[in-house]
Amino acid sequence: MGYRLLADGAMVVHFAFLAYVVLGGYLAWRWPRTIWLHLACAAWGLASVTLRLECPLTHAEHWARVRAGERGLPPSGFIDHYIEGVIYPQAYAGALQALAALAVAVSWGVLAARLIRTRRAGKSAPRVNP
Repeated sequence: MGYRLLADGAMVVHFAFLAYVVLGGYLAWRWPRTIWLHLACAAWGLASVTLRLECPLTHAEHWARVRAGERGLPPSGFIDHYIEGVIYPQAYAGALQALAALAVAVSWGVLAARLIRTRRAGKSAPRVNP
């Protein structure tokens, strides 16, 4: 039971990570300092897709499932097992990756514009000394 729980936990964390990669830039609108964490996560996401790096969460889930007596993840990995062909047809994988990248770029662009606007407003606003 412990390995099964560990495998399920890795799966949940993996889904949360993927959601954060796509949507985390929007959280930075409210909490701008979180952009650094999002940059790191987005860089890992991009590298894992383009360089075909094995995700440690995929490895952990596979390892735990095998030890729990279950069938592990297929060699194609987490996304192919849980998302492609399940949530959307595999033929749309490239389009959805591009859409996710666009969502990240929009979130970063709006954040940059907000930060620039805030800094400009702060410099031009008169300072009040108590």
